[in-house]
Amino acid sequence: MATLKQVARWVPSHWGAGHLVLAGFLALLVLAVSPVIKLDLVVNGLFLGAIIGLGAIGLSLVYGILKFAHIGHGDFMTLGAYFALFLLSDLFPRIGLTGAGLGPFTFGYPLLLALPLAMLAMAVVAIALDLGIYRRLRRRGVNPVVLAMASLGVAIALRGVVQIFWGGGTEQYPRVSKLFYRLPMDVRIPPDNLFVGGLTVVLVVALYLFLTRSKMGKAMRATSDNPDLARVSGINTEHILWWTWAIGGALAATAGVLLAVSQAQLVPIMGWRLLIPLFAAVILGGIGNPFGALVGGLIIGVTSEISTQWLNPSYKPAMAFLVMIIMLLFRPRGLFGAKD
Repeated sequence: MATLKQVARWVPSHWGAGHLVLAGFLALLVLAVSPVIKLDLVVNGLFLGAIIGLGAIGLSLVYGILKFAHIGHGDFMTLGAYFALFLLSDLFPRIGLTGAGLGPFTFGYPLLLALPLAMLAMAVVAIALDLGIYRRLRRRGVNPVVLAMASLGVAIALRGVVQIFWGGGTEQYPRVSKLFYRLPMDVRIPPDNLFVGGLTVVLVVALYLFLTRSKMGKAMRATSDNPDLARVSGINTEHILWWTWAIGGALAATAGVLLAVSQAQLVPIMGWRLLIPLFAAVILGGIGNPFGALVGGLIIGVTSEISTQWLNPSYKPAMAFLVMIIMLLFRPRGLFGAKD
């Protein structure tokens, strides 16, 4: 256990970057209560950022352990969302599980059953893809670029699976219309976004406790810091890889379902569209730092939404790309990246 204490510090421990993020959010809040920026965009940007952050956490975990950029992660989100659609629109109605409009939300209680099943399904898919493709490539000694290109092929294949089974049109979960919550300063919040924010908090806290308190979480951090040392210390690194893919796949599925709930629609390219924001969030927070990825996701979400005050919404990915470039120029390691 002595070795497990010599782990990478995934949780920000230096105040410099933390103060920078805090100062940025305070400045943003000041602008939001002024006529410069609509507070409504800031609030909804935080909910979008929570979804991006969940997806980015899984992407960052995969990079932290395997050291390659998994381009297929966005399509993990898509497949997870469509698997939940299959449950809600096909399987559940056959066994009498139907309903929408649970409390203030547009969806019904079946979504609360479909979500954990989608998380489990994508965890299995992620592990299966690693065993069938990525592990074989690693054992052949290929470099990270080849792995990244292989993940691009996986992304295209997963999108093809979605289009084969569900077509290329727009789908949506069973839902009923609900009134938005109206807050002061003309802030309108869809009720489903409260579910998005609340679930994000629960999952992030659970992940934090898992990584910092459990033996498996500490082993994952040790493997990320020094795989060879972890291996000779008796840690089963293959199990660590399975846990990494399972958590990454489950979080991606959650992000995909929440995105479908928040936007009230599913399209086969929904995850692909978020790929640049996902990578931007990972780079902004610090590559390999999952909690930094969450902060990066919130910043990307707010920035993208605020940009729609002056730009066409189709330029949201461009804003994420711009933030990523600026971070690479001025702080290549990200806000919470490790120092040399």
